[in-house]
Amino acid sequence: MHEFSLCEGIIDTVTTQARQQGFSRVRRVWLEIGELANVELDALRFAFEIVRQDTAAAAAELDIITLPGRAHCLDCGQSVAVSQHFDPCPVCGSYQWRLLSGTELRIKELEVD
Repeated sequence: MHEFSLCEGIIDTVTTQARQQGFSRVRRVWLEIGELANVELDALRFAFEIVRQDTAAAAAELDIITLPGRAHCLDCGQSVAVSQHFDPCPVCGSYQWRLLSGTELRIKELEVD
């Protein structure tokens, strides 16, 4: 499960920022995760509960905002929604497309004391 290493990086970033900005506690963490980011959300939530222990984010809640996948079809020129890396274009059926979004994983916002 790579979700544990992802959470370690997230908590490291969050606690580093809290320390640098003089915050004593992180109450809530908002993450934006693309639906094509290959992240199992339940596993990430589970890992977050464990990794946050004994840090400034020990009592932090995790909110996840899922971002849709979008691609530009090279055959029909349309911008289309995709939910898997190998989906065909829903307009023309082509598999020739360029991914525009959906692989993001970023800390969007923190609520702190």
